[in-house]
Amino acid sequence: MGKLFGTDGVRGIVNQELTVELAQGLGKAIGTFFGEGSNILLGRDARAGGDMLSRAVESGLLSTGVRVFEGGFAPTPALQYAVKTLGYDGGVIITASHNPREHNGIKVLDRDGVEVSREKEDKIEEIYFSGRFNVVPWNRLTYDVKRDDRVIDTYVQGVLSHVDVEKIRARNFKVLVDGANSVGSISTPMVARLLGCKIFTINANLDPTFPARNPEPTMESLKETAGIASSLKVDLAVAHDGDADRAIFIDSKGRVQWGDRSGSLLSWWASGKVNFPRRIFTAVSSSSLVQEFLSRYGIEVVWTKVGSVDIARKLIQEKGIAGFEENGGFIFPGHQYVRDGAMSFALMLEMMASEGVSSADLFDRLPQYYLVKTKVDLKPGMDVARIYEKVERELGTGNQVVKIDGVKIIGKDFWILVRKSGTEPIIRVMVEAKEQGMAESLANQVKALIGA
Repeated sequence: MGKLFGTDGVRGIVNQELTVELAQGLGKAIGTFFGEGSNILLGRDARAGGDMLSRAVESGLLSTGVRVFEGGFAPTPALQYAVKTLGYDGGVIITASHNPREHNGIKVLDRDGVEVSREKEDKIEEIYFSGRFNVVPWNRLTYDVKRDDRVIDTYVQGVLSHVDVEKIRARNFKVLVDGANSVGSISTPMVARLLGCKIFTINANLDPTFPARNPEPTMESLKETAGIASSLKVDLAVAHDGDADRAIFIDSKGRVQWGDRSGSLLSWWASGKVNFPRRIFTAVSSSSLVQEFLSRYGIEVVWTKVGSVDIARKLIQEKGIAGFEENGGFIFPGHQYVRDGAMSFALMLEMMASEGVSSADLFDRLPQYYLVKTKVDLKPGMDVARIYEKVERELGTGNQVVKIDGVKIIGKDFWILVRKSGTEPIIRVMVEAKEQGMAESLANQVKALIGA
């Protein structure tokens, strides 16, 4: 049996790996899994092929006797919040999140709005590959697709319910929103307006070609946005990925702040807002600064595999203040157990308003590390397990080795993570050190070891 689901949903190049036929078959498998008569909410981001794939999935769902409701263009966290709060049995989102322009994907949500567990993904895959679909007779195909226009407003009000709106409004913050030419351009400016901000936007027109930058908000792709934020002298800028579950911040000095830095601050802030055990969950790809900073406040750090599904399910099962990834995905359980870009943005504004300091001052409270992120194309014949062994053999001696996801080498003033991507045919390499030159040198050394 093949494998469909990766780190976060099913993804591929539109009309190559991700075809109409696959989407329709997956729709049948999802509908069979949830069962006849289930109410499923469907939404999408602005990616190319989104309408085509939505209709293919829809037709597959309908053939199994499922009732389908269209939520339209919406950020992933907005649809997730709607599934949870509006009483749906599950949801499907047509999105490839941060993947390159030519990709799209299909993500399946459980009734709590969180992506279905790995075990449930396996069950859906088994149905898909076996072809054992629950195709109902004609006289039970009685339901037309209906619209649900409550998704965005319900979500925005949900975000606002968790912050001190009046305290934020009193500060009259000036903000910049980079919507990545996708659905974050719809909801985050609405949140900012209702919080009394003066709003500037960039890349806020929906465009499936992503003409301004790649959908993934990185140090490199946000250079132009950071320059604009600096020239406008905004109090805070936020940049989303294609489906707006991530938020990468640019502070009042125009510095792009990576997600584990914002995640550390937001976790500290969340510790005063929720009555959960004082621990957070974050992937092995996060910085050492997380533990160094949060330990000051008696907050335990639990390391997990990379992937929001794993972090969210750990958070639900074991309870904690928050969960996050270094890529800008932050989970605030007071709101919902999923990554949520607009919620992260509202919490950051509340922290700034309550502390009475600039965003730059907040980020300057954190320890300083230097991070290098790079990648190596996974070519035919490359043995990932052997690559892990080689990295461990060459660099692990005398250092701590962690094998939760890929191989992570932790030294005195540095760490290295080498792992196969779950969403793209690449090997990701991350290196962090106290000195920038050391981080860059180690990154080059690791790429040479891999054979780039």
